[in-house]
Amino acid sequence: MTDLTIKQAQQQVDDWIKTVGVRYFNELTNLGILMEEVGELSRLMVRKYGEQSFKESDKGKEISDEMADVLWVLICLANQTGVDLTEALQKNFEKKNIRDANRHKENEKLK
Repeated sequence: MTDLTIKQAQQQVDDWIKTVGVRYFNELTNLGILMEEVGELSRLMVRKYGEQSFKESDKGKEISDEMADVLWVLICLANQTGVDLTEALQKNFEKKNIRDANRHKENEKLK
C-alpha cells in the first residue's frame, strides 16, 4: 500500500462518489452521517478504553474502520464546500503554533 496525501484522498473520494456512489448526498445529510459515524467511533472507544463493556453488536468492529468512516464523510463535506483540507490543515497548524507556543508548556496541570 502506498502513502496517500490528503489531496489524493480528496480526489479519490470524489472519483468514487461520481462513479460508484452516483452522486454526493447533500451537505446536511452528510453532516448527519458524520455525526452518526463520530457516535459509532465514540461508542467503540468508550467500550475499549473506558469502563463500558462491549455489546454483542459491537464485537468485531474496528476502531480504525470507524475512524476511516469519519474521515470519508469529512472529506465528502470538504469536497462539497470547496475546502482544500491540505491547505486548511496547514493553516490550522500555523494558528496553533502561534496561539499555543507557550500555552501548554506553562500549564501547571500538564506538568
